[in-house]
Amino acid sequence: MVKTKRLIFKMNDLKKDYGQNNILKVKKLEIHPGTIYGIVGTIGSGKTTLLNLLAGHDKESSGTLLYDGNSYKKNWLGNIKKNDNIFSTNDPIHNGIGKTIANYISYKFPKKKNLIENRYFKKSRFKNLLSRKINDISPGELNWLGMILACECDPRVLLIDDYGIYFNASMEQEFRNQVIKMNRSLGTTVILAAPSEIYLKHFVSVLIFLDHGHISRIRTGYSKNSKKDQGRKKYNTKKHKRNNKR
Repeated sequence: MVKTKRLIFKMNDLKKDYGQNNILKVKKLEIHPGTIYGIVGTIGSGKTTLLNLLAGHDKESSGTLLYDGNSYKKNWLGNIKKNDNIFSTNDPIHNGIGKTIANYISYKFPKKKNLIENRYFKKSRFKNLLSRKINDISPGELNWLGMILACECDPRVLLIDDYGIYFNASMEQEFRNQVIKMNRSLGTTVILAAPSEIYLKHFVSVLIFLDHGHISRIRTGYSKNSKKDQGRKKYNTKKHKRNNKR
């Protein structure tokens, strides 16, 4: 008996149109559980659109998108029901508009509200953000909010948009460590999107490159080959030393 591959997401002929414009067209893509993926593409390549479809924040125009082998559940109005097993850093944009950050955190993480506020807001330069409305904060502040909440939740799937573009080196390293820890200790499937592979290539297993809504290529990340590369490096070093002795 042939054992079927277990997938967390499966896409076939997935398309997303806005009016007459086709934004995304993915012929086939499979996402395996417990893996870190990086989606790379310039502005307008379809990265955010793809993440919003995976998060259930938007509906495909045609094609199929399956989560854990099933289509997304919809309410009687035809809108996709929220899935608590999936968290996107874009969630504040879709579910927090009109709310203050304090109200949004209370709504999203009622049991961890005080912990989150004390950990990230009370003694930092972001302490004045709590009383501000989400639609009034800057893109950088919004990205930071999504990232800290991503680190505090325990989803089966974590979707991170615009990774690293608003971070300095120390912030990026801190968030990277958190993402790797979640993946290794909890088995979280992580999908990060960024305009460049500069950060992603160091810790993702698979890099997916988007170009005008199409997948242009897929290749393994540095983390997948790290042991193999280290082995080659040791072998080449020994070979180099032997040659020098001759």
